Amino acid sequence: MKVLVAEEISDEAVELMRKEGLQVDVKTGLKKEEILNIIPNYEALIVRSQIKVDKEIIEKAKNLKIIGRAGVGVDNIDLETASQKGIIVVNAPGGNTISTAEHTIALLLALARKIPQAHLSMKDKKWDRKKFTGVELRGKTIGVIGLGRVGFEVAKRCKALEMNVLAYDPYIPPERAQQIGVKLVDLQTLLKESDIITLHIPKTKETAGLIKKEQIDMMKKGVMIVNTARGGLIDENALVEGLKSGKIAGVALDVYEKEPPDFSNPIFSFENVITTPHLGASTEEAQLSVGLIVAEDIINLAKGLPVKNAVNLPSIEPAEFEFIYPYMLLAEKMGKIASARIGGVIRKVKLTFSGKIAEKNKEFVVRALLKGMLEKTLGAGINLISAKKIAEERGIKVETSAIDKIENYESLLEVEVESDGKKIYFAGTCFGKEFRLLKIDVYHVNFIPKGHYIISLHEDKPGVIGRVGTLFGKNKINIAGMIVGRTGDKPGGVQLMLLLVDDPPTEEVLKEMLKLDGIIDATYVEL
Repeated sequence: MKVLVAEEISDEAVELMRKEGLQVDVKTGLKKEEILNIIPNYEALIVRSQIKVDKEIIEKAKNLKIIGRAGVGVDNIDLETASQKGIIVVNAPGGNTISTAEHTIALLLALARKIPQAHLSMKDKKWDRKKFTGVELRGKTIGVIGLGRVGFEVAKRCKALEMNVLAYDPYIPPERAQQIGVKLVDLQTLLKESDIITLHIPKTKETAGLIKKEQIDMMKKGVMIVNTARGGLIDENALVEGLKSGKIAGVALDVYEKEPPDFSNPIFSFENVITTPHLGASTEEAQLSVGLIVAEDIINLAKGLPVKNAVNLPSIEPAEFEFIYPYMLLAEKMGKIASARIGGVIRKVKLTFSGKIAEKNKEFVVRALLKGMLEKTLGAGINLISAKKIAEERGIKVETSAIDKIENYESLLEVEVESDGKKIYFAGTCFGKEFRLLKIDVYHVNFIPKGHYIISLHEDKPGVIGRVGTLFGKNKINIAGMIVGRTGDKPGGVQLMLLLVDDPPTEEVLKEMLKLDGIIDATYVEL
């Protein structure tokens, strides 16, 4: 097997492949035109994050069997085209988890003991012990926002330091926290009770600006904050004000909203702020690990063995992919609606494939459902690659079943999603490339789930729909379409309403809608 290493990986990873009989060419710094010229000669390609493996490159790669991303995310790889061509895409999940967790602990200790400031003072030939009196971490309460891979490892290490660990993550089952003796609490409790707060969540629409002035006001006086996750999770202006007032005793940052950051930002002027240039994954071990993980999967493929970290399906015929692709889109929309409507900790999903689709490879459809369901909390970083593994880590049980025949439709996809105490059911089908949602719970709807939707339940009585229309008109939100689902032929009871709007509603509009007579609930989802 001929391997093109187009971006730098560890020498050990390159040598490992060569020892196993692979022909490895290390050609870094290539321009796209150069890659297009030579890629037909290779069966494997290894990249990091700079090279964009787009449709043009994949189409040109006539012999390519596997693409290895020496890292976690695969945003720089056209996964859809690769999958359609039967090309395996692998990554290195968890390769830098420990490095980021350890960097968090390093910043935490440096912040508590004022190590960088004391170091600079000594370099300036000063001996000022009193000025740099720190605090012990033992017995302190640390609030971990986000208990995913990195947050979980940080929490474990904080427990070893004899700290009291609180965690906020509404999408993690309590059993995961109980594994390491961590107490799950709501965000408000965490903010009020923590001496130190550390963030380990992705940046999404929900989490951008999660920590603002309002949240800082809830915190203890003298709180310390660490962020090695993503820039933009904390309102920097509010952070500056908190430092000025003394509410915040210290901050440690490894990430910034803009990278490289603007060094005129006042955050860099505070002596009690420690900053590093996004070093979370910058360890020799992490760089070695991600290279070796990808190299081992390429070796396995060359030997005819299963790969361990495939982020898409190993292989699928183009004709079959073309058939199931609309069902992938449909499943993703179902997942998004489920997440918006029932929220909380998802426990179980069940997919039933009936008719022609029951004979097809269903893995892509399952992954698309999980992607749509988890995207609300994890952001655009989740994809078909990572969705299934993350679902497994979160304890989400996935069941599938197949029925050969179905009346009225060529194929039917049914999905049930369960969270703690809540369930939602969907049924849908596809006509060629058009996907349609036919049923939500007991309500018949029959629509193309695409665009900005407000989904609500209301009492089936006169005037409700009119009041909603008046509210939206007052707020200059144009209603482009409306579907009302009724459970039976007679009036009364509860109806489901789907409003297609040209622009997303504000939180204030949704709150006003909930106050209207007859409205039971209302959620917004972008499909």
